Amino acid sequence: MSEEKKVKTSEVAETKKTEAKRDIPNIKPGMTVRVYQKIKETNTKGEEKERLQYFEGLVLAVKHGSEPGASITVRKVTDGVGVEKIFPLHLPTITKIEIKKQVRVRRAKLNFLKNPKQRFKRRLKNVALSA
Repeated sequence: MSEEKKVKTSEVAETKKTEAKRDIPNIKPGMTVRVYQKIKETNTKGEEKERLQYFEGLVLAVKHGSEPGASITVRKVTDGVGVEKIFPLHLPTITKIEIKKQVRVRRAKLNFLKNPKQRFKRRLKNVALSA
């Protein structure tokens, strides 16, 4: 009996590991990323449609590294209004994350970029992406 239980628990552990291992790039603060997410919508007739929507912006913070609870904070400015979203990296609705650009930064949390004064943005230096 105990051997059967051990086999079953190891199989469950392996399936959880494979589910958690998705193609998640190494994301760092200062990167401009595009996060693709599946969105379900219902129209007036009650029909459900699924579509892909992306959110492109600058990564302000990365929390909890590569753990199952890891998340990134992405910020973009649209029509003069700052919009921030927190994405759990292992969310099943996230289909892919593209890295567009990388900037050299000296901090782990880039909250100083929320300040509307432009002089802080001049601190950021572009870095070539390694493919």
